[in-house]
Amino acid sequence: MDGLKLSQSCEVSLPWCGDRGSLSSTKVPQVSGIRVQLEMQPLWQQFDLLGTEMIVTKAGRRMFPTFQVRISGMDPSAEYVLLMDFIPVDDKRYRYAFHSSSWLVAGRADVTAPSRMHFHPDSPARGAQWMKQTVSFDTLKLTNNLLDDNGHMILHSMHRYQPRFHVVYVDPGPNSHLNAYKNFCSFSFPETRFMAVTAYQNHRITQLKIASNPFAKGFRTTDPHACPLTVWCPPEGRAEPLTTKPGEQRSSGLKTPARQEGPGPVLVEQCELFHHSKVSVGLKKDENSLLSPASYLHLSYWDCTGANLS
Repeated sequence: MDGLKLSQSCEVSLPWCGDRGSLSSTKVPQVSGIRVQLEMQPLWQQFDLLGTEMIVTKAGRRMFPTFQVRISGMDPSAEYVLLMDFIPVDDKRYRYAFHSSSWLVAGRADVTAPSRMHFHPDSPARGAQWMKQTVSFDTLKLTNNLLDDNGHMILHSMHRYQPRFHVVYVDPGPNSHLNAYKNFCSFSFPETRFMAVTAYQNHRITQLKIASNPFAKGFRTTDPHACPLTVWCPPEGRAEPLTTKPGEQRSSGLKTPARQEGPGPVLVEQCELFHHSKVSVGLKKDENSLLSPASYLHLSYWDCTGANLS
């Protein structure tokens, strides 16, 4: 199957591999035995307990935690395409109630955004390659721009979404598109559900992201009286603390304009990383609620019959 035919066949809505019955029993051997492990499951679960939020922007924002999986049960010599999509959890639009720190239904969902799928950039590849290492969708970006032409995943802010992961066997046989429904398997993990937002609403989500995201280390501080940081916000929102005031060069005592190679310096709350800057910047370390990266040990196993084997 060439790339064009594969792309066309994958644009349709994929039924669940987890559906018990005739669908799972008619899958080809190349996909029927595939199992997928969600990496960093304890971290995903901790975010899920708080109500995971993911930033969406016009330019596109990467997810954290990053969706990563380990795959087993593939045919080592067969070729596969890996892809993801996002489906609404329900038909509701939400708002965050700060007085109760909870999400409330605000009305019916907006008109469904254009349906897209994100192909892993290494696709297609042989099963042996996919199974030898963790598969990471770290290039995937979320946007709320309905006219996006960069291939980002288009989501509505204040709506809940469920990521789905699909494995598609590249069938070299003639007329393989006629049996396309047999050549793929789909997986979803409930703990990866999230609310799309343009700014974090729950300050506990902000704290947990600061504590666990390596690109947010510049926001960590043990001083509860520290003032809100002035930061530089390069692409992807990886904020870095400024060592000098905007427009100054540290090496000289003169206030001379410094060359800027990215967007101008802004305050924390303007980076779209954090909603409550004064509350969130001074991270309070709570070992009972914040997860150490060293504890990402347990994995969730899912197979094509939808059984959780962990």
